[in-house]
Amino acid sequence: MAKLTLASYPHMLGFEQLERLLERTAKSSEGYPPFNIEQTSEFSFRISLAVAGFAEDDLAITVEDRQLVIRGRQTDDGDDRIFLHRGIAARQFQRSFVLAEGVDVGVAELENGLLHVDLTQSRPETVVQTIPISSKKKKG
Repeated sequence: MAKLTLASYPHMLGFEQLERLLERTAKSSEGYPPFNIEQTSEFSFRISLAVAGFAEDDLAITVEDRQLVIRGRQTDDGDDRIFLHRGIAARQFQRSFVLAEGVDVGVAELENGLLHVDLTQSRPETVVQTIPISSKKKKG
């Protein structure tokens, strides 16, 4: 069976980039760290990631090609320590979120083991465009 794409549908002109973003999002859907996305107002959102054990210096937040990327890397400083049980391992992660057009990343804050990233969406403008119709004149 052939894979259906957005380009397969003639009424979905110009949505190839959206299809690439959807594919990228599907690939980055791992389970660590867990996160919440909440709407804080009509045009703002907050992503909260559970990053217990990570310091500010262990975390990096970037926006690459309309994609919010949050990376965490802990250093394993347990060389001089002897563990009887080690259930908390130093671990790295990368979590990606695709940003829609008009969504901007605001401030990021680390609080009580949660990393909060605030997003704002610009208010959409209503654009009405009239397209003139011209007729071809027949040569006679």
